Amino acid sequence: MQKRILDFATLLRKSGVRVSVSESIDAFTALDELTLDDREVFKDALRATMVKRTMDLPTYDRLFDLYWSGFYDGLRSAFDDASAGLEAKGLDLEELMERLKEFLENAEGMEDADLSELAKALLTQDLSQLEQMIRQAGEAADVGRIENMLQVGFFTRRILEQLGAQGAGDQLRQLLEQLRGMGLPEEELGALRELIERLMEALRASVRDFTQRELQKQNFDYIEKFRRETLLEKSFYSLTEEDIRRMREVVTRLAQKIKNILTIRRRRERKGKFDLHQTLRRNMHHGGVPFELIFKERRKDRPKLVILCDISSSVANVSRFMLLFMYSLQVAFTKIRAFVFVAELGEVTHIFNEKDIADAVDIALEGGDVINVYTRSNFGYAFHEFWKNHLSSLDKKTTVIVIGDARNNYNDPRAWCMAEIHNKAKNVIWLNPESPGAWGFGDSVMDKYLPHTDVAEEVRNLRQLSRVVDKLVL
Repeated sequence: MQKRILDFATLLRKSGVRVSVSESIDAFTALDELTLDDREVFKDALRATMVKRTMDLPTYDRLFDLYWSGFYDGLRSAFDDASAGLEAKGLDLEELMERLKEFLENAEGMEDADLSELAKALLTQDLSQLEQMIRQAGEAADVGRIENMLQVGFFTRRILEQLGAQGAGDQLRQLLEQLRGMGLPEEELGALRELIERLMEALRASVRDFTQRELQKQNFDYIEKFRRETLLEKSFYSLTEEDIRRMREVVTRLAQKIKNILTIRRRRERKGKFDLHQTLRRNMHHGGVPFELIFKERRKDRPKLVILCDISSSVANVSRFMLLFMYSLQVAFTKIRAFVFVAELGEVTHIFNEKDIADAVDIALEGGDVINVYTRSNFGYAFHEFWKNHLSSLDKKTTVIVIGDARNNYNDPRAWCMAEIHNKAKNVIWLNPESPGAWGFGDSVMDKYLPHTDVAEEVRNLRQLSRVVDKLVL
């Protein structure tokens, strides 16, 4: 078992989860009190000893299922389906196996039927034995070298050869012929024949499932990187519910990466940059030996941030991930205020102060009791509301981010409101999910607002959004 714990720890490290030697030893200690019988308790114990970052929990959960429990569950499901197929035809499998056992015990010369361990395990459906045999055959077939889907068939055949699956099937079929010669009724022979074929098919399916799981285990980090890269490029307009769930994980990872960079940078800023000139002057009385080091202090003021989010359906996902990004990076700003609008404008800052970030984003996008979301977009009205009630909150340390497609339904854009906002703020950044080629056409009034922005970017996927965030906080 300790070898398997070490293999699992290696797999976690390979997939980006930081597991130290001491944490592996802690897992060994936990095993003194636990077994695999209660997999949930076992899973929680390993998680407590091996995982120290919340962002690594999804990776741990998927790898645990792949390594410890997923294969056995699939094995049991495959063999349950094989048995259920016969029971659906009205055959009592348990009674049939009892009849077979009784017949073998009473038939002369059949007590010690020449069956391999695999054949016996298949006939008795000993799943624990089958799992162990498949894993051992996988090691013998060197399945750990699998690299891509094209190799699944090759390694599946190698594992079946190591198991001796063909020989076991032949032995079971020969057993049927021997039983026929000894007078077992044809009806029961037919049922046994069908059972054997179903068991052999379940074995092949289980081995293939094992091989595919090994592929996922050995290449988990690569597969996850590929998925993340795919999500980074996927348009916000075409996200499914599953994409949104997975993209939250990607946003969290990106935000954590930027926070780490900011933390390192802040430490350097607190210490300052080494000042060679002043160090030499200060140490002249030491004969030029730099006993006292002098650093230039450079403190960068953190900006205040105001976000104006259009939460109409056309840009909801841009707003979702922008809010998630920004509130995950609160360390980069002195203060964040968030407003949502379709036509009316409402502040949702308090929701983020009271709720978990992900929950707060969902509540903010629903509008709740803050604004009426069942209306047509009117950017001019929303900007006028902000100008009237909140303009005084802006100063030259404030960055204003507007998220929206500027589709104004032919209403008055009131561009002068944006001009006033631009004059008061440090800068104005507009994130638009539409291509610049569409700005100003139809009911788009983006061309009216452009002169009053410092940066206007197309943001239709997460990669473009992360670039904007990089420019803003780094």
